[in-house]
Amino acid sequence: MITFKTIKWKNFLSTGDYWNEINFLQENTNLIIGTNGSGKSTMLDALTFALFNKPFRKINKSQLMNTVNERDCLVELDFSVNNRDYIVRRGMKPNIFDIEIDGNLMHRQADDRSNQKILEESILKVNYKSFTQIVILGSSTFVPFMQLSGTNRREVIEDLLDIRIFSAMNSLIKDKIRVKREQIRSLDLKKDNLKDKMTMQKNFIKELEERGKNDITISKDKINSLITETDNYVSTNENLELEVTGLIEDQEKVTGAGKKLLKLNNLKGKLSNKVTTLTKEHKFFKDNVSCPTCTQPIEEEFRLNRITDVQTKAKELKKGYKDLEETIKKEQDRERQFQKLSKEITKLNNDISQNNTRISFNQRQIRDLESEIQITTEQFKNRNTEHEKLKEFKDNLKNTIDELSVHREDINHHDFAYSLLKDDGVKTKIIKKYLPFINQQVNRYLQLMDFYINFTLDEEFRETVKSPIHEDFSYASFSEGEKMRIDLALLFTWREVARVKNSVNTNLLIMDEVFDSSLDGFGTDEFLKIIRYIIKGANIFVISHKSDLNDKFENVIKFDKVKGFSKICSSQHYEQ
Repeated sequence: MITFKTIKWKNFLSTGDYWNEINFLQENTNLIIGTNGSGKSTMLDALTFALFNKPFRKINKSQLMNTVNERDCLVELDFSVNNRDYIVRRGMKPNIFDIEIDGNLMHRQADDRSNQKILEESILKVNYKSFTQIVILGSSTFVPFMQLSGTNRREVIEDLLDIRIFSAMNSLIKDKIRVKREQIRSLDLKKDNLKDKMTMQKNFIKELEERGKNDITISKDKINSLITETDNYVSTNENLELEVTGLIEDQEKVTGAGKKLLKLNNLKGKLSNKVTTLTKEHKFFKDNVSCPTCTQPIEEEFRLNRITDVQTKAKELKKGYKDLEETIKKEQDRERQFQKLSKEITKLNNDISQNNTRISFNQRQIRDLESEIQITTEQFKNRNTEHEKLKEFKDNLKNTIDELSVHREDINHHDFAYSLLKDDGVKTKIIKKYLPFINQQVNRYLQLMDFYINFTLDEEFRETVKSPIHEDFSYASFSEGEKMRIDLALLFTWREVARVKNSVNTNLLIMDEVFDSSLDGFGTDEFLKIIRYIIKGANIFVISHKSDLNDKFENVIKFDKVKGFSKICSSQHYEQ
């Protein structure tokens, strides 16, 4: 039960910077009067603006701001739902949207849209369309039930019967179906992926076993070949090293010939110089009896002795020179032999070095091949690990298939529930159950208004109208006054259904200018009897231009324009 208590507004439409306030609980029957433009219908726009952020009449939301003050537009609505008190404040310039619950400000959500959703779905449990069909009957901008589309009619009825939850459930199930289908698609991809992995793993294991054996055999053959080749190099080097040792021993025998030859050649040079000197001296004393420089005679005995001494020394030197040349020749032979042996030793050492390089290279190759054999052997030995991987893929595939089966079973259940919760499912069955009651109430209210027709709605909310005069009629066939009676009958019926179901039940009923339009001779007193005695537990507000109705209502509220602003000028109470 929604119990509306008070509403007040300022800087709203033609209202200035002061509060206009209406107490909804003051009396059961209330008349709101005023001239055109006085603001008597402002309450309707304030009410729907506070609750649904939109005006009741066909005006833009921006036009709700008072054009003179252009700021501090504010509406405050006080109501209760199921023993909890609420205050909604909504305004513009600045933007305000606050909800108080039992005196405490509700925590604001990320945006006003989220707060609006909470207000409609969790607190009021009614949307704008359904609210206006139950609370408000307007003459100008109001769209009566019979002028709504089939979809909107169903929406109103579902709110009244409190079965919109099935639509919400259906929406949730629809989302679950979508999620399930996505999960199934994902699992199908996973299944295909696991099958591919299994195939690749089987091929890998097969290749591993085949390649492993072949690679090990090839590597072992290469190792054996390299070992043989290396052994040959080692054996060759051993022979070469023996040969080098022999050559070194031979070389040691002729070692030093070079140095000795150098000394002998120096000695030969000296001997040659001495022989030359003696030859000159011999020639000097042989050719000269006197000194060519001083012209003094040389003593003959001295001259002859010198000639004899020089000849003797020259003879000895020539003999020594000849012996020296023979010795030099021998040493030259030894030096040539040394150089020859050195070349041979160098060549052999180079061969040994090259063979050692080849041996090292072969040994590295052998180690690499042995490492490859070890890796391949380990892989071959560990093929059980690869089989375990294959088993893991198989297990995952089985689990995925099982999961797919569960999801497919779930989606079948969801599809069944979805079919039940569709408009033509369980909701239609519930609506069919209440249709006799709805039609009974509509016709009851029509008869109370002296309108004797048989008006029925089917499960698609299409009307069938029969009268004593005309066999088949439709809503559109009637005059405006007759349509008004049908609209009133439906309004009263919806309130009765809401009361019975305790769904969108509320104390507030507002009728805008219903007395100002033609009711085809239907009396005001009869209508007032209906709203006073038939409509139970309601605080009724009738908006009218007529001033001769004052004594028919318990309370009369008059709006007027004061210095260009709408204002409640008076409120009178009448004893009934």
